[in-house]
Amino acid sequence: MYALFRSRPGLGLLAGLGLLVLAFGISLASGLQAIPIGTVLEALTAFDGSPAHLVVRSIRLPRTLIAMAVGGCLGVAGTLTQALTRNPLAAPGTLGINAGATLAVAAGLYLLGTPSLHTLAWLAFLGAAAAAGAVYALANLGRGGVTPLRLTLAGAAMAGFLTALTQGVLVASERTLDEIRLWLAGSVAGRDPEVLRGLLPYMLVGLALALGLGRPLNALSLGEEVARGLGQRTGWVKAAGAAAVVLLAGSAVAAAGPIGFLGLAVPHLSRWIVGPDYRWVLPYSGVLGAILLILADVGARLIIRPGEAPVGVVTALLGVPFFIALARREVGRR
Repeated sequence: MYALFRSRPGLGLLAGLGLLVLAFGISLASGLQAIPIGTVLEALTAFDGSPAHLVVRSIRLPRTLIAMAVGGCLGVAGTLTQALTRNPLAAPGTLGINAGATLAVAAGLYLLGTPSLHTLAWLAFLGAAAAAGAVYALANLGRGGVTPLRLTLAGAAMAGFLTALTQGVLVASERTLDEIRLWLAGSVAGRDPEVLRGLLPYMLVGLALALGLGRPLNALSLGEEVARGLGQRTGWVKAAGAAAVVLLAGSAVAAAGPIGFLGLAVPHLSRWIVGPDYRWVLPYSGVLGAILLILADVGARLIIRPGEAPVGVVTALLGVPFFIALARREVGRR
């Protein structure tokens, strides 16, 4: 099966889309109240206002759509981040990009009261861009310039610093803390469908930018000099990739809060399945990210029944061991 998907990646992508549909159905049927799949289909096609239909249409459908969109965005953003930095440990979470977006949103709520969704989205984009720039500048200090190890260390330091600032904002404003307590842990529960409608244009632009970079990223993975020799304008490729990361990561944070480790693990899983060709790794990452976040959200509903855990807690529980194993492997190679 593994060799088949590498030789026929389109077939693997179709299989992934089938798994995404299956995960979507599981999410609509699962929760404190299990709903038969036949009832779920009736709620989507012949809504009658019954309690089960209301649960599916008004609660589970919006959160599943948001989980799918956020997971896809984080998977693609993680792939872009690793490709642009040529660093297997890079991801929006590990490089402080999510932390920058989180701080900007928290500060916006503290200073502006209740800003519009579009205002929060732009604050998240600005925070993500500022954090990414600060991490790159910090990693570039001293001799030798930017290296994967320096970038990882700078990202970890910046993420810790920005998280501390966010906590300071929340300590200063109990109102802000009350508004975003669950969001800070990373959650798709209770989100209004308007959240996805408002952020979807930014997500789609980011995804379109990312998917258009498959061939240039293949050249860039061979080294900048080789890429230039092949006619690639590497500066424009990096700028377009950075813009896509900011749009995708910023939108994901604005919609569901800082969900960690998904953007780190998904690119590795995609490359393991389909190989190093970014023309396929990017769409695979979008599909796999959506599947994994939907299933993580299902687990979040069931893990502490009758209560519910934030999905960010579930991704952290699964992602931290992966990050440690990956870091040990990379250190062992040096």
